[in-house]
Amino acid sequence: MSFKRAAVELCVTPTAVSHQIRLLETYCGHALFRRQPRPLSLTEAGARLFPVIRDGLDAFAVALASVRRDGDNQPLRVTTTNACASHWLVPLLSRWRKRRPDVPLEVIGTDAVLNLEARDADVAIRIAAAMPKDGVGTELFRDRFVPVFNPRFVSPGKVLKRPADLRGEVLIHWHWPPFVPNAPTWQRWLDAARSKWRDVPEINEMEHLNFREELHAIDAVIAGHGIGICSDVLIGRQLQTGSLVHTLPLSLPGYGFYLVRPHSHARRGVIDDFARWLQSLG
Repeated sequence: MSFKRAAVELCVTPTAVSHQIRLLETYCGHALFRRQPRPLSLTEAGARLFPVIRDGLDAFAVALASVRRDGDNQPLRVTTTNACASHWLVPLLSRWRKRRPDVPLEVIGTDAVLNLEARDADVAIRIAAAMPKDGVGTELFRDRFVPVFNPRFVSPGKVLKRPADLRGEVLIHWHWPPFVPNAPTWQRWLDAARSKWRDVPEINEMEHLNFREELHAIDAVIAGHGIGICSDVLIGRQLQTGSLVHTLPLSLPGYGFYLVRPHSHARRGVIDDFARWLQSLG
């Protein structure tokens, strides 16, 4: 019952409050306040409208407070490729939980590029030749592609230390889109090997196993189905444990791992902490 006190609460002038009330009265077609004689009081129309508006604004306030209170406890949605999610990010989740038990991660593994500005995800780990341009990016580290195999499935006495040792072996491939620059394929590795060794077999001197997805190709190498050229980041755990070995002394340059976020985001602090954590892993 005070335009002046309402103005203070809303951080506007009493005139502005009075103007808005006039607009509301014009819209309703009824006076909502008796302004004379003092003090201010509600008309019959105002008394009918008041409880509905009061309850509605209270409901808005409760809902907004709930969303604001729970915002930082919602999962941080991270998108990356299927192979990166499965072989690199998911095994690290327990370490993130120890660092930030209040911020669970929701991992969205997909080889499609999700739209960060449309909030299809909160943050992305992109693997690319150069800094992505669909948000604000931070380079985390870079990988290299190395020929690896599971030593448990190598024939007794078989040595794989030179390109010549590949004859008769199964080479595992996966599809690289044509727009990817300098894709680390077996053909490219063999061409590079010819600058270092004389006896390098032709591609048709080996058997071949092809996959559409990088994830499935890596799984096939781990399962012992052949020799693959894999990212040393994505198979880092297997190289450390010795379940995969790299004995052919030639690798191919890989790509950058970039953390990309939208240009503006309400959870910027959490995303920055996530970036610092990922950088510490490199």
